[in-house]
Amino acid sequence: MQLAAGTVHAATNAESIAMKSCVALATRVEEFPGNTPIFLRSYDHERGGGASNEPALRTAAFTYDNALAAIALLACGKREQATRIGEALRLAAMSDSRLRNAYRAGPVENGKPLPNGWWDAKENRWVEDAYQDGTAIGNVAWAALALLALHDASGDARWLRTGAKLAGWIAANALDDRGNGGFSGGVEGFDAASKKILWKSTEHNIDIAALFIWLDRVDAKGEWTQHAWQARSFVDAQWDEASAHFWVGTLADGSSPNRGISGLDVQLWAQLLPDADKRWPRALAWVEQQHGVADGFDFNDDRDGLWTEGTAQAALVYRRLGREADADKLFATIAQQASPGGFFYATREPRITTGLAVGDSTSADFYYYRRPHLGATAWAALAALNRNPFVPLPGSAVKPR
Repeated sequence: MQLAAGTVHAATNAESIAMKSCVALATRVEEFPGNTPIFLRSYDHERGGGASNEPALRTAAFTYDNALAAIALLACGKREQATRIGEALRLAAMSDSRLRNAYRAGPVENGKPLPNGWWDAKENRWVEDAYQDGTAIGNVAWAALALLALHDASGDARWLRTGAKLAGWIAANALDDRGNGGFSGGVEGFDAASKKILWKSTEHNIDIAALFIWLDRVDAKGEWTQHAWQARSFVDAQWDEASAHFWVGTLADGSSPNRGISGLDVQLWAQLLPDADKRWPRALAWVEQQHGVADGFDFNDDRDGLWTEGTAQAALVYRRLGREADADKLFATIAQQASPGGFFYATREPRITTGLAVGDSTSADFYYYRRPHLGATAWAALAALNRNPFVPLPGSAVKPR
């Protein structure tokens, strides 16, 4: 930011967050010299830096987190670093039958990303995680969005080709005509015992709608318009006019709304779609009442703590809706979640619930912990830079078809 001579500028919280998050993301890539494709570790140790002591997370690079990091780095003006993550995602998409939820963090050697895993000394064997090896359809959409953002920034057709490949995989494997249509959840488990996820997620369909709308803008091939309509129609059907909020999706029958869980990101991401319904901002009143905690927001409506990632998402939505004062209050909170290692903590409290299950678990065992998190850091950057990840950057290198 350029200032007139003789003036003193005190950085706003948003400016401070933008600087810290962009530096943290770029530095993590640059820790590996050269231009080798790279997957970034999703979580640091609870101390604030270094690898986690949780075996399943020590080298886990979640696809969603890395896709967000690539988009955020582009917003930071760090295209070279974004390209290295994007190339790792592209190689993962091209070298396997499906994109996985997680890969092993670090440089991608010989053009083939490795599944994440760890040595279990007690059992004396190599262990991999069924969820990490599975494919949540929303993660595929986010990876494709990252590739399209790289195409948008560079004009390089390889990004578009791979993004379209992932979109085609979604259409071929998750399109679902039950109930209100849309797309089902993906595939869970290892290849030898994988099974289709039968429930549908409103959040996933928001991601997919954004992906197909973007593809339809730049690629004349494929039935992108139809698929965008199918995803968007499902999202529309999950809007409950009486309560002015979205259901999180359906039960396993693919039709019955899941009324037992409230998800913050569902209410917020819908606002970022390029063709968002004018009724949908009413969901912010629901968010503030049902998810609001001191100076921020929780993932679900038990309000047991602050979820940094979702609070950043809310700050971005407030900014997009012209509510800068509300966004500023959230930025003050987010600024306090920076860890010594550079990443922002996933939570303020030691642990918060989500109400969701991990993989095919039958209990609500998906928690967020106060660990420095790549995804939270990327969302902090996007909010601080006022960057909507569902739409192309201004000044795109690619003209609409």
